[in-house]
Amino acid sequence: MDRFFKFKESGTTYRRESVAGVTTFLAMAYILFVNPLILADTGMDMGAVFTATALAAALGTLIMGVVANYPIALAPGMGLNAFFAYSVVLGMGIDWQVALFGVFMSGIIFIFITVLRIRELIINAIPAELKYAAAAGIGLFIAFIGLKNAGIVVPYEATAVTLGDMMAGPTLLAVFGLVITVIFMVRGFKGGIFYGMIITSLAGIATGIIGMPEQIVGSVPSLAPTFGQAFAIDWSSVFTIQLLVVILTFLFVDFFDTAGTLYAVANQAGFVKDNKLPRASKALLADSSATSIGAILGTSTTTAYIESSSGVAAGGRTGFTSVVTAGLFLIALFFSPLLAVVTAEVTAPALIIVGVLMASSLGLIDWKKFEIAVPAFLTVVTMPLTYSIATGIALGFIMYPITMLFKGRGKEVHPIMYGLFFVFIAYFMFLTE
Repeated sequence: MDRFFKFKESGTTYRRESVAGVTTFLAMAYILFVNPLILADTGMDMGAVFTATALAAALGTLIMGVVANYPIALAPGMGLNAFFAYSVVLGMGIDWQVALFGVFMSGIIFIFITVLRIRELIINAIPAELKYAAAAGIGLFIAFIGLKNAGIVVPYEATAVTLGDMMAGPTLLAVFGLVITVIFMVRGFKGGIFYGMIITSLAGIATGIIGMPEQIVGSVPSLAPTFGQAFAIDWSSVFTIQLLVVILTFLFVDFFDTAGTLYAVANQAGFVKDNKLPRASKALLADSSATSIGAILGTSTTTAYIESSSGVAAGGRTGFTSVVTAGLFLIALFFSPLLAVVTAEVTAPALIIVGVLMASSLGLIDWKKFEIAVPAFLTVVTMPLTYSIATGIALGFIMYPITMLFKGRGKEVHPIMYGLFFVFIAYFMFLTE
């Protein structure tokens, strides 16, 4: 096991990897409950989606850990599940079974372009400055999510957002958790985020803010209502322009969300060398395979999770972290009632801390060069403001060739970046239709 995952080369241990795996799981366990609630609005069986979510996360994360040897976890993606439910099924009137087929096909296409190394080629063509900006932008994005989940930041009509009720019990619990976690991190505890969540959960239970679970072990919901339903469809509804647009949209959003997430986590862990991600093709293959597997099981697009950064922050450096996380997703099938204590207030501090850690890549951007600063800034700031990683990446990629051309550095821009310029322009045109 030590030699397979290369513990010594990575400067890590079984204990550290195990703590990191648990930390990652706790940071993203919310998806087990949020995903079924969202997809249930389409008419899908909530229990079946819960099981599909856990299995897709477990299998996808296991593949990532064993094949790519990265401490990156996968699960049905937030944003992509909302697009699936509210835009495709409810908005376009497409049956959820057909939408699942669309997700399956997007995964198959991903596998194809990954095997041909097209995805890896595109990722390596992206300039380092934009990758750093994407990493920092994602950090701000998830920190914003953490602040929102904590109730520290709330919607406000006059100014879009404002300070929440700092005396509310859940908000106070989140603030307590943030302070405790910061203390652990300042003191150099490798598992500081994990320990912070444990103490926050116990404090929540002690104060009555978090309720005790009604039972310890629950039965595993049947997968029958969703398993294989991606193929139990009227095939005449498949060969339509509308579904083609849906598949391409799934492709687009997942492609760049995954690329940004993989690079951000890998950069934080110190894997990126010479602006290239080692074993990128294996990591991308794990992601694309998980998407197709998840669709067969009965859930929306499965993708790499930025919450994996919490595990990296806890010391995770190898795929064994992912193996531990995958195992916990399987265990969650049987002990799902216990996950009720991992509330938004408990995970919020972890997201905020991870945002702080990821924002460090801002220091790697040459802000003195305006042709670099503008696209980097747009990438960073628009992710949290538009609540979309893909939008931030798109705006940065559109601006980069423009600023470089008019600076007289157009020849330094990779041809692929010029191609992506037009792709993103078309993407925004499609969004406004």
